[in-house]
Amino acid sequence: MLHGYIPPHRFLPYLSWTDINALPDRENTVVVLPCGAIEQHGPHLPCSVDSVIASGVIGKALERLPSDVRAFAMPPITYGKSEEHLHFPGTMTLTGTTLLSTLVEIGESVYRSGFRKLLLANGHGGQPQVLEMAARELRLRHGDFVIVPFGVSRLPSAASRQVGEQEKKLAMHAGHSETALMLALAPDTVHMERAIANFPPAFPSKMLSSDGRPACAWVARDFGPTGIIGDPTTATREQGEEILDTLADSWVQALTELYQLQWAERPQATWGRSNETGFIQGSEQHVPTP
Repeated sequence: MLHGYIPPHRFLPYLSWTDINALPDRENTVVVLPCGAIEQHGPHLPCSVDSVIASGVIGKALERLPSDVRAFAMPPITYGKSEEHLHFPGTMTLTGTTLLSTLVEIGESVYRSGFRKLLLANGHGGQPQVLEMAARELRLRHGDFVIVPFGVSRLPSAASRQVGEQEKKLAMHAGHSETALMLALAPDTVHMERAIANFPPAFPSKMLSSDGRPACAWVARDFGPTGIIGDPTTATREQGEEILDTLADSWVQALTELYQLQWAERPQATWGRSNETGFIQGSEQHVPTP
């Protein structure tokens, strides 16, 4: 079914428009949009890693979310901005402009449906800036819209205590944590016999990079022919389940706080394009186009 990892009762498209119109407390209800990618993740992982992890982590959190915390997920955006992996077959990318427009237009639809809180749950490290730009654009348009762009793996989890210092400093793609999570979420797609360790050289400027991570622009092929940037070889399904479990608990807390929070509302006229305003069925209000 379409919901995938998302619990059916928390999947917004399974509601009719009249169901959505009748939802209580829509202005505080959190709508979650998982944002992934389809791109190479080395010879041992499928190209769907980022989309699976974004949806899988959010789905597990929504399973555990208390019933009095109102939140629904949308179908994930499974294509992202993945140009840094274009040297490898299987990478399917949008341009930054296309992704930005897609996020803004979905955000406008969420707002038009009466919701005022949107979480962009990002699973791909190559596009957080685009999500941040979309969030700012939507906030400029709507002074009562709270949009949070945030990486699904950025909250506290067991991942940091499972790996060594080199992995913490230099791993960026298809390393230990992503491999472990995929072993927990989609084990049939993982081929551990193909996994190898591969790290980039430390960046040779201490002033620009205190931890050795590349401070310059890079593409995955710069660091070798496998597409791996990290060490996936020691990852296990048990470690992945621990990461998933602890990440889900962190997201339960974060979603609860987002549902409860009150943020500054700006009554002044908006900046940006506002060409999608007008009459909405079920609403008593008609908003004229400026």
